[in-house]
Amino acid sequence: MRIVAGRHKGRRIAAPEGQDVRPTSDRARESLFNILAHNPRLGAGEDGAPIRDAIVLDGFAGSGALGLEALSRGAAHAIFLDSDFQALRSIKANAETLGEMANATILKADATKPPPAIRAASLVFLDPPYGKGLAAPALAALAAAGWIAPGAIVSVETGPGENFVAPEGFEMIDERRYGKATITLLRYGGNS
Repeated sequence: MRIVAGRHKGRRIAAPEGQDVRPTSDRARESLFNILAHNPRLGAGEDGAPIRDAIVLDGFAGSGALGLEALSRGAAHAIFLDSDFQALRSIKANAETLGEMANATILKADATKPPPAIRAASLVFLDPPYGKGLAAPALAALAAAGWIAPGAIVSVETGPGENFVAPEGFEMIDERRYGKATITLLRYGGNS
């Protein structure tokens, strides 16, 4: 697995061992970031929005590839949440390899039962294990705990046959399929 673009383009990152980790493919990650960088409905513009200077939350972080890709492309800070020790070790090793530890916060936490937010994110990536229906509950829990800033862009990856319905307060902007994965892009407006 490699960083696709930005200041760390081409640098390798490692995924934690085991069958529970299924990193987003380089192709899907590249497509996702192209959409983020160029879709005007997401606030994309010449200043690099919504990625440049973003506070990023990478929930169910696994290898940390999504948050690290965002840092490579100019995000200000990335917060990585995962409940697996092996994943946390991989995220730390990858952030150290890329020289991004000063811009990373790595927390052992379950995205469906998160602690109170230390900082609200303007760009959120959720890539939960497929087939467990965790995306919507995690979004609702993260929003309730203050992790998602009003106006934030949220990317949710789900697997084949999953029926993802965004919780209240999230507006769907775009949806794309990449192999078995479906990536849904949302905007968080806050709870009404």
